[in-house]
Amino acid sequence: MALFKGTQQQYYDNSKTFTGNGSTTAFVLGFSPAPLLESDIDVFVNGTEVDNGDYVYASGTLTFDTAPANGALILVREINVDDQLGNYQYITLQDITNNFRVAYVGEGKIISKVKIPDINFHAQRAIQEFSYDTLKSEKSQEIELPPSLKMKLPHDYVNYVQFSWKDNAGVERIIYPVRKTSNPRAILQDGSYNYVFGDDNKLLTLEDSETWKTFKANSDNDNTVENVSGPDTDATLAEGRRYGLTPEHAQFNGLFFIDNSRGYAFFSSDLNGKVITIKYISDGLGTEDEMRVHKFAEEAIYKYIAHAILASRVNTPEYIVARFKRERRAAIRQAKLRLSNLKIEEINLIMKNKSKIIKH
Repeated sequence: MALFKGTQQQYYDNSKTFTGNGSTTAFVLGFSPAPLLESDIDVFVNGTEVDNGDYVYASGTLTFDTAPANGALILVREINVDDQLGNYQYITLQDITNNFRVAYVGEGKIISKVKIPDINFHAQRAIQEFSYDTLKSEKSQEIELPPSLKMKLPHDYVNYVQFSWKDNAGVERIIYPVRKTSNPRAILQDGSYNYVFGDDNKLLTLEDSETWKTFKANSDNDNTVENVSGPDTDATLAEGRRYGLTPEHAQFNGLFFIDNSRGYAFFSSDLNGKVITIKYISDGLGTEDEMRVHKFAEEAIYKYIAHAILASRVNTPEYIVARFKRERRAAIRQAKLRLSNLKIEEINLIMKNKSKIIKH
């Protein structure tokens, strides 16, 4: 299997190269830290992967059964440290900044000069705005729900996409929001129903409201898809065939609501102890590795930055600002189409399902 052309440095940072001399069978790899297992490395000789039955790896030393030929190029790749699978489809914030300076800034270009902090600011604003409705910025988090029935919202949480819990088959069951309850701010009162203030004259409040306590206590623990018996069996079999129900309540997956001021999601008691998954939208700002953009939206990022810089400057001709505004809008629309990832075969199967005849 041919894998590389030229030197290994062009392809892998976590690799080592050696040259065979026809007699040496053992090579000290020199990785720091050294791979622990033989399965943690790939070995290539002259661009062809070597079967792991033809060598032995132990304690940082690779030993071939037969010495590689004189002049043979040996490449050993560590596959468990910094493989970063999937990163090729993204471009980093640093690359965006550098590329923008090359393409848009300089003598004879649309922007004669601009400060690097200005580019970084508008680039981060672009990533943040694109994360809300253009980029695939969905993240996920899985926890086992504690008896308190509360989940802390992630630190970079902006809005949720979906809450679900894992059933015995590993299928995610969607949890729907309850819209007629909440955990309001509960003010502490004395026996005469007067508000109670602390020593610093601040109004005292309770952590949990009576509304939340009552909702938490009265949820039906037996109302789940894993514990259905008797008349509820008919309701389960009739899923999708009943009329007159509120669809969001015609399910047994439990309920939740979010208290944004406290930073918690609250769940009904039938979900106690279950594995809960939250899929949520992030603002795209975080560590350097997290601030990256899909290459399908790269051009839209450049147009956004250019328009933002030009629109914020005095004496910029209005037709230039309007031109880049149109180009930005068109680039964002194109990025959305590319990132929608529509596949004609998948759409065809879905539409075939929609054309089924419903028998009464």
